[in-house]
Amino acid sequence: MQAGVYVYAAGSIAAGILDLIWGDFEAAHQPIQALGDHIPGREMLAYVAAMWLVAGGAAILGRRTVRAGAWALAAIYFIFAVFWLPRFYTAPHALGFRVPLLIGLLAGVAQQLILVAAAGIVRASLATRDSAWLSRTHLLVRWTFGLSSIAFGLGHLTGVREVAAMVPKWIPPGGNFWAILTGIAFVLAGLAILSGVQDVLAARLLTLMLLVFSVLVLAPRLLANPHNHVAWGSNAYNLAAVGAAWIFAESIATRRRERPEEAGADVGVVWRQT
Repeated sequence: MQAGVYVYAAGSIAAGILDLIWGDFEAAHQPIQALGDHIPGREMLAYVAAMWLVAGGAAILGRRTVRAGAWALAAIYFIFAVFWLPRFYTAPHALGFRVPLLIGLLAGVAQQLILVAAAGIVRASLATRDSAWLSRTHLLVRWTFGLSSIAFGLGHLTGVREVAAMVPKWIPPGGNFWAILTGIAFVLAGLAILSGVQDVLAARLLTLMLLVFSVLVLAPRLLANPHNHVAWGSNAYNLAAVGAAWIFAESIATRRRERPEEAGADVGVVWRQT
């Protein structure tokens, strides 16, 4: 899991450094503008959040500070998730009530929640093996990654045109194909994670798919828009997401090896509660 933690921390630190450089929140993943157009002290809040990200990312790498780092990153990414909530009211009023719009908003919240969950995994890994809190954390993390992956997939499938526009033109057979294929892959990964059927493989493939997005989609957009905060921030966020998915994949792989009876119990609780 340690490799995933390094990637997760690197993405978080990079996001903080970028906020410091621009002196503002990154609009695509830290949408504080959803809370209002004129927020007092917005620039100062951006600097605080930026230093928070940098400090949390650095702390989670230290043996003595890992708990503090995990709590710090869980808190800041949860705050970013809250930034999305006003849009569930304002967006339908401005653009009309549409299912794809609501799915897109859910995916925006999910983008932050998987980063919260990754910090939770790191914190839970330090708990004693017989801790009840540890079992509850594993269950909550499974729900978070499973449902978030499904939300990402539905976002691709209901927004094919928008997703296809992000696919480089030189990649055959075309953007629509890859938008639909990745959408299906996200949904299948989410179902596998929730059901426990090939969940480790699904989580690892999810990590790989996010990494491919960074290399083939997000990095070229950065080269084309080197002065755009969102272009840089999207790369930093996706790097953190790669680390988060990696942490999750290795955590369930380790849990299944060491405590197979409890891993199965987690899955059973998921389906009994549905």
